[in-house]
Amino acid sequence: MQDISKLRNIAIIGHGGCGKTSLAEAMLFTAGKIQRLGKVDDGSSALDFEEEEIQRNVSINTSFHNYTWDKHDVFLLDTPGDDNFINESFVATQIVDSAVFIIGAVLGVKGQTIKFADFIAERSLPSLIMINKLDRERADFDRTLDQISEQLPLTPVVIQIPIGEEENFRGMVDIVSAKAYLFDEKGSGKMTETDVPDDLEDMVALYRESLMENVAETDDDLIEKFLEDGELSTEDLQLGLKAGVAEGSIVPVCVGAATANYGTSSILDLINDILPSPEERPAMMGVDPAGEPIERKPSLDEPFSGLVFKTMADQYAGRLTIFRVYSGLLSGDSFYNASKENEERYGQLYVLEGKEQRAVDSACPGMIVAVAKLKETTTGDTLCDHSAPIVYDAAEVMEPVISYAVSGGKDDEEKLFASLTRMLDEDLTLRLTRQEQTGEVLLSGVGQVHLEVVGSRIKRKFGAEMHLALPKVPYKETIKGSAKVQGKHKKQSGGRGQFGDCTIEISAQPHGDGFVFEDKIVGGVIPQQYRPAVEKGIVEAMERGVLAGYPIVDVKIVLVDGSYHTVDSSEMAFKIAGSIAFKKGSEEAGLVLLEPYMDMTIRVGKDHVGDVMGDLNSRRGKVMGMDSAQGKEIISAQVPMAEVLRYATDLTAMTGGLGTFSTVFTHYEEVPAQIAEKIVADSKA
Repeated sequence: MQDISKLRNIAIIGHGGCGKTSLAEAMLFTAGKIQRLGKVDDGSSALDFEEEEIQRNVSINTSFHNYTWDKHDVFLLDTPGDDNFINESFVATQIVDSAVFIIGAVLGVKGQTIKFADFIAERSLPSLIMINKLDRERADFDRTLDQISEQLPLTPVVIQIPIGEEENFRGMVDIVSAKAYLFDEKGSGKMTETDVPDDLEDMVALYRESLMENVAETDDDLIEKFLEDGELSTEDLQLGLKAGVAEGSIVPVCVGAATANYGTSSILDLINDILPSPEERPAMMGVDPAGEPIERKPSLDEPFSGLVFKTMADQYAGRLTIFRVYSGLLSGDSFYNASKENEERYGQLYVLEGKEQRAVDSACPGMIVAVAKLKETTTGDTLCDHSAPIVYDAAEVMEPVISYAVSGGKDDEEKLFASLTRMLDEDLTLRLTRQEQTGEVLLSGVGQVHLEVVGSRIKRKFGAEMHLALPKVPYKETIKGSAKVQGKHKKQSGGRGQFGDCTIEISAQPHGDGFVFEDKIVGGVIPQQYRPAVEKGIVEAMERGVLAGYPIVDVKIVLVDGSYHTVDSSEMAFKIAGSIAFKKGSEEAGLVLLEPYMDMTIRVGKDHVGDVMGDLNSRRGKVMGMDSAQGKEIISAQVPMAEVLRYATDLTAMTGGLGTFSTVFTHYEEVPAQIAEKIVADSKA
């Protein structure tokens, strides 16, 4: 594996249900890496092996495998397509040198497809598009191709067209070589060369002309050749295609049907012939210990360096640290963690093959490998040679968008939170925070299904129950006016009694100015030692609230008068008197409920702006402005927190998965009277 020119690493990406895992299985089977063609639907896949994946029939994690085809070693990452687990694909596109982008011929371009295309376009990631499922009912190559051209920020160039459609899909024509191939028996992955069907000759000529034009535009010499000769040779087409793909300016389109294993061998050839090796990719940029920029070329002559992009728990090997090697040769039994500034020893280097691991002695640039049971290393760390330290930027991860209050079963709390801590290591899109006012622990993630899957994994792996509930909204109370009131606590029950008496003036403070207490007692109507107790009683009453049990904020209290008893007065009596005065005074001053508002930034396509705006109005939101960037409309709004607890799910439904948003707390505002009445009634109930 040390001939880097014959090494590839690819991510298979695409919308949920487009056939990514089925294609990966077909590739591994056709290359002879696995002995039977597994199926996602019956749980026999070599790549979707976790219980949650088998139950839901979807990929949840990125799976890793590798194969050898025509003397090329290929490392393959099979990524999820579901929106709840899209971060796995987002990270994978930052780690690999190229991608195979799958689009189903029945459903065509979906909201998620556009997100994946954005990942590719943002990084100019060399890619192939495979139009899959061409053997299905209602499969339509032309319609899917039109959608790709019109809706995706990529320049597709057709290099294969199908022979037959739906159940009659039986082969393909290679536009570059102008040769046709018929698929052998279903499942074999093999093809036999044949003549181009007469009814496709005109179409082949048209696509070949279009391919020449697109390829010529990638290189000045090729443009000159094309203008002079009117065409490009097959060799020129192949070279120009490879160069255009490497810089991300064009994306070749090929065809197939993964579950029938049709067209797989041609995709294996294209990965070798068109997609770049690690040494054909740009050098990696990092910083040295002094913070100065430094680069590492993908060469064996450079010092070793790699980036950890995933950590996962394996029931046999323990904690697995997965990293991509960017430069040099890794061998031996230790490396330097430049992010943590310490040396880490490891027992064995592995290449991941589905749920199995294969031991290897060394790893070169482009390889994706794992080690077990590291003590300090976490996701995002840079591993390198101690004598040549470098730190790379960690792969970006998506921000969580939905939060639930999390709790354990009766005796599970401790075990649950220990388990969650381990899950946070594996999944960087999870956040665990404590809401101080409500006392709830909040688990945040990319979607509701994402958090439910975390719960089922914790139960399976660690035996702890996890319950999710919508978080409580941290309302607050305040007053609108002012009042002067007396608070008197007098209790006589034989023996020493209790006596405390105070008069306070209570008034509203500007929002955010907090609590102010002033002592304006003249003379000794309340002795000095009892006055702090009045303040303490008021503070405790504020924390408990008066209207609906929420903390009271932004209040000014002035202690102006009172009386005491030489025998019966005590700190406790004045504390109770202060509390009584405060409750009476706040009711007289007019209590109102306050609710938290969130600043929201929502990104949607033009087609969905009207729906989103209408929806924000129905949520009592205020649109603060609009902008455009990278083909998206950006809506800025302020919306009550209570109205957006499930917004992630609702926005996905409104925009077909195309919308994204972020929120941040901004301020408190008064709750409208009719809504406040319901909150108060619920609180009292």
